[in-house]
Amino acid sequence: MTPSFVPRGARMLARTADAVLEGTVVGSFSSLGLSARRALPAWPGDPELHALRDKTVLVTGAGSGIGAECARQLAMLGARVLLGVRTPSKGTATVSWIRASVPGADVDVVDIDVADLSSVRRAARHVLSVEPRLDVVIHNAGVLPKERELTADGHEVTLATHVLGPLLLSELLRPALRASGSSRVVFVSSGGMYTQGLAVDDPEYAQGEYKGAVAYARTKRMQVSLVPLLAHRWAVDGIAVHAMHPGWANTPGVVDALPGFHRLMRPLLRDARAGADTIVWLAAARPAPESGHFWHDRHRRSAFRLPGTKHDEHDVMRLWEFCRDALDLPMR
Repeated sequence: MTPSFVPRGARMLARTADAVLEGTVVGSFSSLGLSARRALPAWPGDPELHALRDKTVLVTGAGSGIGAECARQLAMLGARVLLGVRTPSKGTATVSWIRASVPGADVDVVDIDVADLSSVRRAARHVLSVEPRLDVVIHNAGVLPKERELTADGHEVTLATHVLGPLLLSELLRPALRASGSSRVVFVSSGGMYTQGLAVDDPEYAQGEYKGAVAYARTKRMQVSLVPLLAHRWAVDGIAVHAMHPGWANTPGVVDALPGFHRLMRPLLRDARAGADTIVWLAAARPAPESGHFWHDRHRRSAFRLPGTKHDEHDVMRLWEFCRDALDLPMR
């Protein structure tokens, strides 16, 4: 997607500059990283105006922050946008906010608590009953608890919110995604996942001292690790699968869950629009980005940074089998 008129030397220099940024944390994850990358010749172009006209997109966690901004940008590109929210009043407020910014926006609310599997099933039935086709699903809903909590289904809450709920929702919506002929599923992960390996021996975080930030990062690692497997599983239905991390964004979730981090890093945090950038690009870019990979700032990234965090395909398959059993999913 690099413009053909950019000289080869300039492209090589841009790749080197991007790699230097990626080798840091502050330089890559902060607002500085996105601004610097946008100035490079290798920066992929924005989606075309009305790139999502006649397309339908579901965004979970769309009541505020990156999810709400993502929904707004998708509406600007012409999409019909379904706001998946746990609190209906927040969804209604977000609908009004989007319509004020995007006159004529086609936006509706879907009540869903992604951590509650019965709620996921109800929401999926509703979507399938009113939407003959679904072109993009964006799994953005997130939670960072202070203490270990179990859902009504008996699962640790970050695992349910970031892994089990999104997997079940995607599987249930496969008929609508299949009807699109060329659909996309995007998992919004976190750079925090770089600090954790794949907790395949204790996916419910039942052992050791529980820390909410670790639980969050562990389950975000699970999301990313499953993407290649899901890309293979859903390819037969024409469904592409992506994971990405938005960098450090100044959102209500960060303020509530990580107040110390927010106070320290606030001058360098990305706004919600910058956090949503790569999500929207993955949803709307033409040609479609290659399925099965991990992205940050519109480029493919390695899923590993630190020693001791790598896993192999056997570990991924063990995690998948745990999830499949927990959700009673079919083999294919």
